[in-house]
Amino acid sequence: MTNSHTPYSGRMKAADLIAADRHLLSIFERFNIKLGFGEATVAELCERYSLSSELFLIICSICSFGNYRPKADALKKEDLHHIISYLRASHRYYIGNCFPALHNDIHTMMDEYDETSRNLLNRFYDDYDSEIKKHFLYEEESVFPYVEGLLTGSPIGNTLCCISKFEENHTNVGEKLNDLKNIIIKYLPDNYTSNIKITVLNKIFSIEEDLKKHAMVENKLLIPLVAKIEKNNG
Repeated sequence: MTNSHTPYSGRMKAADLIAADRHLLSIFERFNIKLGFGEATVAELCERYSLSSELFLIICSICSFGNYRPKADALKKEDLHHIISYLRASHRYYIGNCFPALHNDIHTMMDEYDETSRNLLNRFYDDYDSEIKKHFLYEEESVFPYVEGLLTGSPIGNTLCCISKFEENHTNVGEKLNDLKNIIIKYLPDNYTSNIKITVLNKIFSIEEDLKKHAMVENKLLIPLVAKIEKNNG
């Protein structure tokens, strides 16, 4: 059963929010909220950062609760600035931290396998790396500038006619990552001597889960809000 109501509240202490789910630290980081906020409530902290507490709590709930399905009804046009900033910070985190760390561990793991297995892993990882970077680049160079153009009233380029084009072509970037995971689980020889295989799988599972939540922010918050603006603009 899914739920669109967040159990988190603006009256909660921000520190208690992190204590309830340590994974929310990444949300604070992507909104550039610095630790050391004392006894401030979520509402007080969001006001300090000129951030909508509704948006912040919705994204925290996406992170914490697997059955949570957000609705954009409570959000405003102004929240799009913060959504885009959050998504850009997520891209930097994936490209700058997650994928390089995973790639290094995969190379370490490949030292234990024969050439055929190494080539298979390399091909799948390289395909995935190329696909995810292309996906992020499209959002950074086309989608986000388009949305920012809507917000500022500045001329909009013809690289994207409307948000429906993005929605139609919003590929599942986790598909090849899932293929890579299944190769490691099902088909690699079992004669490895270290725990690096488990380390690699844990990282893939973690990235996979994070990307699902990232996509939910885009699909359930960004796209509906932009579509509403386009509709109002005629």
